[in-house]
Amino acid sequence: MRRQPAKPRATAAVDEVGLRLRAIAVTGAVSLAFLAVGAQLVRLAAVNSGVILQSNISEPVAQSFSRPDLVDRNGRLFATDVENPSLFADPAVIIDRDEVVEKLTKILPELNGRDLRRDLSDRSKRFVWIKRQIAPQLAQRIHDLGLPGLAFRTELKRAYPLARLAGHVLGAVNVDNRGVSGMERYLDDSASVEAVHGATLSERAPVRLSLDVGVQHSLVEELQDATKRYKAESATGVVMDVNTGEVLASASLPEPDPRLGSAADTQQTDRITGGTYELGSIFKVLTVAQSLDAGLSTLDTIYDVRQPLVEGRFTIKDLHPLGRPASVRDIFLHSSNVGAAMIALKSGGEQQKAFLGKLGLLDQGRTQAGPIAMPQVPKRWERIEQITIAYGHGLAVAPLQFAAAAAALVNGGELVKPTFLRGHGDGAKTRVVSAETSRQIGDLMRLNVTDPAGTGKRADVPGYRVGGKTGTAEMAAAGGYAKKSVISSFVAAFPMEKPQYVVMVMIFKPQGTDETRNEITAGHNAAPTAGRIIARVAPLLGVMPEPVQAASGATQATIATPN
Repeated sequence: MRRQPAKPRATAAVDEVGLRLRAIAVTGAVSLAFLAVGAQLVRLAAVNSGVILQSNISEPVAQSFSRPDLVDRNGRLFATDVENPSLFADPAVIIDRDEVVEKLTKILPELNGRDLRRDLSDRSKRFVWIKRQIAPQLAQRIHDLGLPGLAFRTELKRAYPLARLAGHVLGAVNVDNRGVSGMERYLDDSASVEAVHGATLSERAPVRLSLDVGVQHSLVEELQDATKRYKAESATGVVMDVNTGEVLASASLPEPDPRLGSAADTQQTDRITGGTYELGSIFKVLTVAQSLDAGLSTLDTIYDVRQPLVEGRFTIKDLHPLGRPASVRDIFLHSSNVGAAMIALKSGGEQQKAFLGKLGLLDQGRTQAGPIAMPQVPKRWERIEQITIAYGHGLAVAPLQFAAAAAALVNGGELVKPTFLRGHGDGAKTRVVSAETSRQIGDLMRLNVTDPAGTGKRADVPGYRVGGKTGTAEMAAAGGYAKKSVISSFVAAFPMEKPQYVVMVMIFKPQGTDETRNEITAGHNAAPTAGRIIARVAPLLGVMPEPVQAASGATQATIATPN
């Protein structure tokens, strides 16, 4: 076997040098390529500085909002966040579009099949919402279909375990769990919610409302009963602490269902804060208070109410004329329109207007749950306006504003703003009448319930010292007022030796019944309704009944509902 001759050492050295040179050249070329790419990226970044670049992603980030719980004044739950499945689709993965549309619309009939088919036809999309916040049992049925391209993600949904209770006050949220009305909107406006991705529950402390679940439930039940009992169109009511302005209960039937979300916002009108009404003779509380406080009358001042009062083309009459001169006390007890008009004319229009303004009845109010409807104030304030406003016509206000004004007249004379948060009132109090005037108004309201001649006698609740004033206002109609369509109102306070709470009830379009002897005035419907409400809520609010005298002469406590 012949052996190959060995290469000379010089030739081997040359080959090794060549290899190194080639390696260096390759490395240099690669490095230059990277440098060129890097330079190009720097150039593009410089050219596009300040420009927001967008990129398509397979799944859009769905923003939701984490919300604290809403609880009543005693910590009982009104609203909370829960985890809930939402359905989406990846059109590129769906095998049979028509099968998906057919089966989903059977389980979710609210879906629009045509729109769904169109959305699923675009296979360039990788994410399409089909239905957000689905009931878990429906989500399970869809999952069991086993259809490719369908999936779920967990989001937050607002839950209301008490259903419609306090629906107007609570408000509603939209599909992103953001507040759109009521106290839910307040949480957003006060920066109490947090933007989240997915289902991250809030760690914030619950927000404590001024409402009391028990008082709210009692109020709603009694208003529902009154609507049926008096064949009325609707009813509203509010219970408020006269010293703090805290609203313990507020209801306007029918109550909306906050579980409907944004749809609940426009479903029903909250007549307590969202409507303005001519309230009738409960305004006589204000008329008398103004005159007493200004020193223009005393409870014993006599006015001649024997004849109707004529002002231009208008004639003001009393429903049940006294036929004799009457004191301010009698005018209040018998609810004399003529007497109230005379008292107001003695005060004068400017003083009347200033007094109502001081009570907050001429300007728009606001609570945490939203703005209160703007009062409807007459464009001119002449003699006829003085007269009609004296007995509750010609000026329309929201019931909550009137309740606050009434509270000021019985709490010692200080106006406090209504609030739906416990312990969160602004604390500002404005003196509107003297303590002595407040005491006299309280005595008159109590007398109106205890005196056989009083229009509020059917509101009496043995043991709870109720006082109040009736009001029956004809509802506005084309060209005037509808004689047979009225709003019956009763404003009450208790216990009258030191009032703690105001209750205001309004019944819309009550009908005469056998129970009311075919009457539709407030003394026959709104007054007894207020009495039944007080009989239920007073024990819940810790108001102890005073001993009353039984028929046998023995002393006992009672919380009996009035007849």
